[in-house]
Amino acid sequence: MYIRRTTIKSRKDGKQYYTYRLVQSERTAKGVSQHTLINLGTAFSLPRDQWPELSSRIQEIISGQQSFFKISEEIEELAQNYAARIIHAQHKNKAENNKPDYREVDVDSLEMFRPRSVSCEHVALEAFVFLKLGEELKALGFNGPQLAAATGTIIGRMCQPGSELATHYWLQNVSGLGELIDYDFNKINLYKMYKISDQLLNNKEAIENHLYLQEKNLFEFQETITLYDLTNTYFEGSSKANKLGKRGHSKEKRSDCPLVTLALVLDSSGFPKRSKVFEGNVSEPSTLKKMIVGLERKNLSQELFKPSKATIVMDAGIATEDNIKWLRENSYPYIVVSRKHHREFNEDEAVVVKQDNDCTVKVQKIIDSENDEVLLYCHSTKREKKEQAINDRFTIRFEKAVSKLESGLHKKGCLKKYDKVLEKIGRLKQQYSKAAKHYKIEVSKNEKNGNAVKILWTRQTLADTKDSLPGVYCLRTTHMEFDEATLWRTYTMLTDLEAVFRSLKSELGMRPVFHQITKRVTGHIFISVIAYHLIHSIRYRLKKTGINSSWSDLRKQLAGQNRVTVSMQCRNDNVVHVRKSTRPESRQQKIYSALGLSSLPGRTMKTTIKKIKVVP
Repeated sequence: MYIRRTTIKSRKDGKQYYTYRLVQSERTAKGVSQHTLINLGTAFSLPRDQWPELSSRIQEIISGQQSFFKISEEIEELAQNYAARIIHAQHKNKAENNKPDYREVDVDSLEMFRPRSVSCEHVALEAFVFLKLGEELKALGFNGPQLAAATGTIIGRMCQPGSELATHYWLQNVSGLGELIDYDFNKINLYKMYKISDQLLNNKEAIENHLYLQEKNLFEFQETITLYDLTNTYFEGSSKANKLGKRGHSKEKRSDCPLVTLALVLDSSGFPKRSKVFEGNVSEPSTLKKMIVGLERKNLSQELFKPSKATIVMDAGIATEDNIKWLRENSYPYIVVSRKHHREFNEDEAVVVKQDNDCTVKVQKIIDSENDEVLLYCHSTKREKKEQAINDRFTIRFEKAVSKLESGLHKKGCLKKYDKVLEKIGRLKQQYSKAAKHYKIEVSKNEKNGNAVKILWTRQTLADTKDSLPGVYCLRTTHMEFDEATLWRTYTMLTDLEAVFRSLKSELGMRPVFHQITKRVTGHIFISVIAYHLIHSIRYRLKKTGINSSWSDLRKQLAGQNRVTVSMQCRNDNVVHVRKSTRPESRQQKIYSALGLSSLPGRTMKTTIKKIKVVP
């Protein structure tokens, strides 16, 4: 076995280049015969003086022999990859035979090598096929290698979230996804991983449209609610080449980094309809019209968004008077969190919509005939405890600071000058603004020496406000016909959107972003959105069988099943290589059964390496 270099002249420009092959010579009845085992390609860069060492190590692996010499990490990695390709290629040339195959083997010679994870990949690939995403990508012009790269990138984001660099390493060295789709990811260089991100982004609208319509048809859900919200994420670097990277208020407390903002529109079942990336410092209210108008573009299916049916649900950050006016003018019904400070709640007129050990929620419905709206004042015992605890904490701190200031008026070395005392009180009001607004503070002055002599403070909580009615919040809606329970439950669907953002950030590697170019930043986020489509379809189906685990928990449960190659020496000196998946654990089998999947991902591959007379 040796490596042969062949010189080839290009038909395009006439330039010469080299291609490399692994060749084996063997003696036959007709003499010495040479045949190519595998093509090593044109990018083979191992120094020529190391070729014999690599060839020898490959021969040892496929023959089931141990090496008695120290092998470098580079040689071992190449040898393992090429040996696996040889075994796979020889298996492909043989017809499948399901008959029992009994052999005499040396048990002590048994070896297991090249473990690759397949469980999470198996589930993710099934969702990829279930939503017919591969068919859509083919229709969009993706060729074989591009489709494989897109599959690897998306499933990599689901199973091992990270950058394109990390995904590239995972596909080549950790995952068995290539075996499940019959593609060798060692053929893909890192540059192609970045290019496939660009290609997916270029077809963003068509992909999002296809996925949502597939989900709608497969799961037969009714399109009655549209949820809209934004989040932002940070990325590393100066962002000079990223037009969207702006500094703003970070929801992850990373305002020291450039930010980008992701807007999502979901239906009531949690399936994304559309996504868009905005500048990091974008004003939340200004994005609503752009997103909804975008859903009605002519190049998108008219089935995607029906304003006559869908109700817009938003939180207070987006529910400005201008946005509500725009929704009314365009006949969009809505349920939003009111920005108004006025609060009221009459417990005698309220209806219980939720009651359990943790929380009781009561709502009072009031018709606002002047604005043709329903105002729903909601009181949550859990929210009341939280808000009261926050208010008490700031109140105690404020009163303690004012009391300390007052007691210092009669101590040596403390602040006494009237103007300075007023200035200090002003700073305390600024520091504890939530508590200070409820207090009236009076400072008495000694006209002779200009010192403050006494500080008096009294609490005066404003009536019919958030502070006087902790735990009460107000919803506004145009749905006059809905009852209290329906309105409240519809609003609580916004928590599903918050769960989506948490999943995108913590489970799907959306943060931080390391790219510096606008399209690469947007592409990285879009891959996470595609991955979420697949994950949500998996969890949606699992929930129907009673499995309510988060995706991160599902990944933990699926971890542990691998594909391995078992090598055995036979009595006749042949070597048998069997590559198959390990048997799943019960926790994995439960998930497979719920999704109707095979318990052994991939085919069982059996290859016999016969003893041959090798020509040195």
